[in-house]
Amino acid sequence: MKNNFRKWYLLFSLIAVSAVILLSFTGFPGEKQPGGSSFMSDVPVSGAFRLPDSVSFAGEMMPLGNFDTRESLDREIIMTAYRHGSTILIIKRAARYFPVIEKILEEEGIPDDFKYVALAESELMNQVSPAGAVGFWQIMSATAKEHGMEINNEVDERYHFEKSTRVACDYFRKSYQKYGSWTLAAASYNGGRNAIDEQIAIQKKNNYYDLLLSDETARYIFRIAAYKLIIENPSYYGFSIRPEEMYQPLRYTEVKVDTAVTDFARFAAGFGTNYKLLKFFNPWLRKPFLTRRTNKTYLIKIPEPGSRTEFEADNL
Repeated sequence: MKNNFRKWYLLFSLIAVSAVILLSFTGFPGEKQPGGSSFMSDVPVSGAFRLPDSVSFAGEMMPLGNFDTRESLDREIIMTAYRHGSTILIIKRAARYFPVIEKILEEEGIPDDFKYVALAESELMNQVSPAGAVGFWQIMSATAKEHGMEINNEVDERYHFEKSTRVACDYFRKSYQKYGSWTLAAASYNGGRNAIDEQIAIQKKNNYYDLLLSDETARYIFRIAAYKLIIENPSYYGFSIRPEEMYQPLRYTEVKVDTAVTDFARFAAGFGTNYKLLKFFNPWLRKPFLTRRTNKTYLIKIPEPGSRTEFEADNL
């Protein structure tokens, strides 16, 4: 009797566990997500998005007649379009930061499409790579110092949005002068010029689409192109974001500082803000204080009055 009871108990337990696992994948009957959408997406998952007839990067056409080129682009579009959360945040951040990047690219004579390189590098966040590359443009310490950027325990200008963008522009320009190709210039930003040079010498080809490169660099231009296509036409790829949901450009004034700052919390309070916001606007300030540097002047961004809450008020 006890053995039979144990057998039935185990059987029912197995059925119950199986049911819970099944429901965890399919959703509980009638379950809704915030906003009224069902647990499973109402958007059907197709094999792929239709590729455009032509795609260019910095005015240079992708050879979409080649099956390997088409499949590489197809891969990155699918992976980016179905990586919903990250891609939505990227689209929102682009509304804030692209106007600044676009202005600097124009001033530096770099094609506008290079703004998408920042997405491939950092998704427009101040990230630190395992190799030690820092900021929106993932700049290494040696490269930063070559360009005169200050790096110490108090200041790291790789986190300075505008200055790091100009350093990246300088790299793009020099790479273009070397290769005569904006596509290879962008690829070299990922793989490094030495690695690109080595593969050109080995393979006797100087066209990005004809070179066998490391997996990361081989995907790099296609990932950039996928971001470009999705941001230029988000609704086609399933993204519907209202203008008021975009992250708005930051409004600020700049204050010159050429003396020591012993307490940035007190400094911020003197301008009607707080240390948290001061750091958000000036992530290159790495400590809550600043030692005086001889003959050194810093421009510190101060949020404009009301800029922290104006977006919230507009959305009410």
